[in-house]
Amino acid sequence: MLRVHFTTDDIARVRVAAAPDPLWEIANSVQALVGDDGPLMFGDWRRLVRPRLRPEHGLLTTLLPPRGYSPDFLTPDLGGSGGGLEGAVDTVLRTPRAVLRRDLTRFAASPRRSRALSSGIRAVAEGEREALARLGGTFHDYHRHALAPFWPHIRAQVDADRAVRVRAVLKGGTDGLLASFRPVLRWRPPVLEADYPVDRELHLSGRGLLLQPSFFCFRRPVTLAAPDLPPVLVYPIQHVLGWARPQDSPDSPHRGTAELSALIGRTRAAILQDVVTGRTTGELALRLGISGAAASQHTAVLRRAGLLLSVRRSRHVLHTITPAGLALLEGAASV
Repeated sequence: MLRVHFTTDDIARVRVAAAPDPLWEIANSVQALVGDDGPLMFGDWRRLVRPRLRPEHGLLTTLLPPRGYSPDFLTPDLGGSGGGLEGAVDTVLRTPRAVLRRDLTRFAASPRRSRALSSGIRAVAEGEREALARLGGTFHDYHRHALAPFWPHIRAQVDADRAVRVRAVLKGGTDGLLASFRPVLRWRPPVLEADYPVDRELHLSGRGLLLQPSFFCFRRPVTLAAPDLPPVLVYPIQHVLGWARPQDSPDSPHRGTAELSALIGRTRAAILQDVVTGRTTGELALRLGISGAAASQHTAVLRRAGLLLSVRRSRHVLHTITPAGLALLEGAASV
């Protein structure tokens, strides 16, 4: 069980990250890739990505096992700003040698490890320039093969989750935000609880908390091990099944070529404009003066075309625009 303890100051310093963190997505995806959890969500992606792995990616699969401790320095604090991969990797490579040694010594001593660190990882622990350069190159190469082809959908799904959290804040403030994470997180003021592989008490002590949505986080949240680091709680988000299937697959949620021809019409254009800030099916029906069934039909076409995402929250379905939908709107506006 994980228990995150809030003070009054912490309540005022809760933030939700603006975008997916490239390093947390690398870390969580490596663990998902070598494991077998979530076959419905990640099975197609594993079948596509595993053949692309190269021997040098073994550095990441070693440092990021599917169970147990992973070194904290691999996922440094980026402020939740959604900066690019280049700057994120540079932050890792600037890690002080004392921190590298601390984290990798702890990693070597973790219960799930059965052998000594390899010479390559020992060189990283010593901060050797060539070893760190190899680590940086591995980050970039892995991202290019395993994440970049899917990044527009990853970003769109995180944006959809963010729209859910924004609505929770508008309706109930920070208390409503923290309550919106059920059942993954359970808000029992002043403690936020979650299932966790070990018992952990995290006292924020006025530092606040960054809530980081992660596409490849599965079932339960993740946090850093070192208590002195800026507090972050990485949480799983909802997924669209079949997201990794080829776009020309009949049941792919991204199949757009056959559906785009069906997008002509004022109603669907109006829906696409309206879901930029997130709308439920009922809200769309009310704002456009159409029935709920008609709104559902129109959003289904837009969703199959890859122009919006739909996330179920309790009794409602929230629709948000995807990067492809936004590009279509911007293109139409420039004509």
